[in-house]
Amino acid sequence: MRTLKYAILGLINREPMTGYDITREFNSNNLANFWYAKHSQVYPELSRLMEEKLVTCEVIIQGEKLEKKLYSITDAGKQQLQEWLMKDEALEATPKDVFRLRMYFSDFMTPEQLKTHLTNQLQKHILKEQYLSDMMQEHHNNIAPAIGTREFGDFMVLEGAIMREKSYIDWLRDCLSHCSASSAD
Repeated sequence: MRTLKYAILGLINREPMTGYDITREFNSNNLANFWYAKHSQVYPELSRLMEEKLVTCEVIIQGEKLEKKLYSITDAGKQQLQEWLMKDEALEATPKDVFRLRMYFSDFMTPEQLKTHLTNQLQKHILKEQYLSDMMQEHHNNIAPAIGTREFGDFMVLEGAIMREKSYIDWLRDCLSHCSASSAD
């Protein structure tokens, strides 16, 4: 499945955008917390969407020579986006987590190395959770916006990201407590 296809259709369905605008959205704080795409992925996908007649393109002249392409979604694109939004799929495989893989092989670390690794990772996740919580406060004042608004989707995803970080922090603290208990034996 080309998930990038639907991410782009969703963005363009909100408002016509240039390829640059789309790439900027993927790098924004809202999307980058759970999905991203590189510049080199966006433009080939836009070409495919044009071929499939799911988007149209209007060339706009800026200044004397600069051309930019403004993409809009077609009715067929809206229909495919709606079908994708309503699709009920099986759970995907658990995402890869390099740190957890390292912990799986922690038997090759000294207790001090393990504690250092866990502590460093804990600090990173505490900072990330704080950053996400600050975003929630700044953008939503910790209050859910009205259902059906663009802001509500952002709120739900941001709330999920905060919960994910809190869960990771709890797991890391639990691991550290096991290390402390083990060294006390």
